Amino acid sequence: MVRSFAFWMIPLLVLAQGPRETVMLDTPYTASKTMRPVIRGTQYAVSSMEPQSSQAAERILRAGGNAFDAIVAGQAVLGLVQPSMNGIGGDAVLLVWDAKARKVVSIDAEGTAPKLATIEWFKKNRGGKLAVDETLLAGTVPGVPDAWYLLLSRWGTMTFEQVLTPAIELAEKGFPVSEAFSYVISTTKALQKYSTSKKLYLPNGATPKAGEIFRNPDLARTLRRMVEAERAAKSQGRQAALRAARDRFYKGDIAREMAAFSEANGGLFRYEDFASYTAKFDEPVSVNYRGYEVYKNPSANQGPTELFLLNILEGFDLKSMGHNSAEYIHVSAEAAKLAFADRDKYLGDMSFIQIPYKGLLSKEYAAERRKLIDPKRASLEFRPGVAEKFQPGMPILKRPNDFQIRGTADHEGDTSYIAVVDSQGNGISFTPSLHTAFGTKVVMGDLGFSFNCRGDYFSLTPGHANALEPGKRPRSTLQGTLVLKDGKPFLYTGSPGGDDQCLRTLQTLLNIVDFGMNVQQAIEAPRWSSRGFPSSVFPFVMYPGDLSVESRVDPSVRAKLVEKGHRLTVARPWSIGSNGAILIDPATGVLNAGADPRVNAYALAW
Repeated sequence: MVRSFAFWMIPLLVLAQGPRETVMLDTPYTASKTMRPVIRGTQYAVSSMEPQSSQAAERILRAGGNAFDAIVAGQAVLGLVQPSMNGIGGDAVLLVWDAKARKVVSIDAEGTAPKLATIEWFKKNRGGKLAVDETLLAGTVPGVPDAWYLLLSRWGTMTFEQVLTPAIELAEKGFPVSEAFSYVISTTKALQKYSTSKKLYLPNGATPKAGEIFRNPDLARTLRRMVEAERAAKSQGRQAALRAARDRFYKGDIAREMAAFSEANGGLFRYEDFASYTAKFDEPVSVNYRGYEVYKNPSANQGPTELFLLNILEGFDLKSMGHNSAEYIHVSAEAAKLAFADRDKYLGDMSFIQIPYKGLLSKEYAAERRKLIDPKRASLEFRPGVAEKFQPGMPILKRPNDFQIRGTADHEGDTSYIAVVDSQGNGISFTPSLHTAFGTKVVMGDLGFSFNCRGDYFSLTPGHANALEPGKRPRSTLQGTLVLKDGKPFLYTGSPGGDDQCLRTLQTLLNIVDFGMNVQQAIEAPRWSSRGFPSSVFPFVMYPGDLSVESRVDPSVRAKLVEKGHRLTVARPWSIGSNGAILIDPATGVLNAGADPRVNAYALAW
């Protein structure tokens, strides 16, 4: 009886003392919980910017295809369900791990400028100004179909018919529109200027609403024409059949229709621009960062900028500074300004210019650049280096600058991403893009797609690394990352985001390597960004001292950054980033796939 009385008296005594706060302690699980889980598997993994894309890639893997077959299927669907960001008319860069050869391969599927596009033409006909974000004058030749061909012909096991079937089915039968799809159509007012674009994206004169079914039968017909060419050449063998599908796009009736539409609508594209196009295999460039070998595409993209950054940051003890401390964000942002200044001076199409990579990627050059960082004060200057001094026999390059600090220019851009790893260990990082929403905004006749508008990245200043020339590839903001550890694949990652792409993949990598996060934590962690260097888009505006942080970064950190002279903008809490990634555990071989909750990205694994 006494025990019972005492038991019931305890809560009465608590109530008599007034309300009490109950503290729930984090368990190891809840302390590390993320918005989305790490998706783990042992056979394959996919991460892309849209769930249908990841599902299409998985469908091919389950049907017996390898990573190369799957990523073509996945990206073809990605271009259909996310047509503002990428598609068959887009450009791309890819990094491949060839498991059989045990090597990293770079594929450059950037578009080329039309043969008629010259600095003189734009001076004479447009007052020395590029067409920005719109009209066929801003376009470059699509590179994505040739990237598909290179993947399938060199490494794939399936036909175009097999891998394009998911995209064709979705295009014909339709798919439910997402909120993001509806929003981007409603806000891209330029689509209303062009009859072919209005017909496709504004049926009945209205923006498709979330949940409505959207169809693109014209794109389905274009893809079916490639498949028909493959079938017709089937008796000649798989390689000839794949080539026939590819050639129907670049040399057949599809190319002739693109050329005729261009000429009739004020574009500079002609048949020869498509017929002469080819994507290219390149040797990638890399640096070793704290025992991890980080690879990038070498030509006509900004990817190597991240390597410059990593070399500079390797000289700092980032871990002791603390993740997202004021010191960490400050030195990272200052290193970024230096790296992007070198991007502007040195990077471009290697078929047209020299890039002194031996100097640019040397640890000695990075040490010299690191000395320019003032730990107490943000720089407001544009400060490219002289990397040639660290490359014996290389003459000093005298290249003009082309940027301004007044006006506006887009630093964001519209791009997409997909990565796939298969059971044989093959893996691909694939970054396709239209550059800005719907690229040129002009749907190409009855073909069901628009071109990228990457031509507005060219400089009209002769001698600049990115100066416009016929047949030249612009230095795009596209990039992806492939990381090896002890000679084996460790991480595939990429992100949309224009100039910010390198900063997003950089932070994902640092979060893993320096701060020990799992792949999903690394993607979800609060982020920073900067526009303290020239935009890639004409008129190449630089915003001195610019720095943005998500509002999840501690207010005391933000105050310290302002004290250091950064011109700080506080962004919405989940607004800087759109990463996808696949990490391979070196100890177990388990595939860990992550996807950014800031956007529609989804990961799958088995």
